[in-house]
Amino acid sequence: MALVAESTMVPLTAWPAVSDDTVERFADRIHAIAEAHQPSRAPFFRHLAGLPKRKACDPALLGRIYLTYQAAMHATRAAVYYMPHLDTPAMRKRKLQIYIDDDGLPGGDTHHYQLARAFRGIGAALPLDDEEFGDLDELCRHLDRGTARFVRLAKELYSRSLGPWCIVEVMSDNWMRALAQALAVQHPKIVDAPYFAECFAHHVEERHAAEALAVTQLVLRARPYLLDETIRDAETMADALDAVWDRLDAIVRAAE
Repeated sequence: MALVAESTMVPLTAWPAVSDDTVERFADRIHAIAEAHQPSRAPFFRHLAGLPKRKACDPALLGRIYLTYQAAMHATRAAVYYMPHLDTPAMRKRKLQIYIDDDGLPGGDTHHYQLARAFRGIGAALPLDDEEFGDLDELCRHLDRGTARFVRLAKELYSRSLGPWCIVEVMSDNWMRALAQALAVQHPKIVDAPYFAECFAHHVEERHAAEALAVTQLVLRARPYLLDETIRDAETMADALDAVWDRLDAIVRAAE
C-alpha cells in the first residue's frame, strides 16, 4: 500500500533527496542501533542474577525494580496510541493488532496486568496500584530522573516519528529474555508467568519488531524526507533506555 503526502505538507521536491537504497537499508540501521545498545549486556541483569536469595526475595527491592520497569513499559504502551503517519484504513488495521497484543488479551487481560501479577507472584510489594499507571506526567513524580526522562521522551518521540517504536520493538525480546533469566535464578517459576511465557511461545515481540520495521519502511518509501529524523529519534530512545537499565542496576547494587 502506498501512502501519499498530504497537500498541507512541504512538497517532496523541497527536501534533500534520499536514495532508495538508503531507505531500503533502514532496517539494517535500526538493527545496528539495537546491537550497540543491546539490553542484555547491561550490568543490571548480571547483578540481579547474582543476588543472594535473601536479597533477591526482598519484597521492597522487587517492588522498586517493578516500579521502574513497569513505568518504562507503560510509557511505550501508552505512546503507541499516538504514533504518526499510520492513519489510512490499512495502516490503522495493522497497528490495531499491536494494540490488541498489548491491551486486548483474552478475558480483558493486558501485558500491564500480566507483569504486575508476575511480580506479585514472587512476593514483590508493588508501590503503585495498576490504575495509578495513567497520566505520564503524574507517573513521573514517582520515578527517578533517568526513568522519568525515558517516560517523557516516549510520550514526545512516539508522537513525532516511528523510529522510537521501531527500536523499542526490536530490542524488547532481548530485554524480556534477560529479565526472565535473571529473575529465574531465585524465582524459577517466573518463566511460566504469562507475561513471559506467552510472549516467548507466540514470538509476540519478534512479530512486533518485524511489523514495526515493515510499516515504517512503507512510510519512508513514500516520505523519504522523514528518514533522518526517524533514525535520530530511534537513537535518542535507545540512549534513554540505557538510563533505565542503569537505574535498575543502581537499585540492585544498593541492595548488595
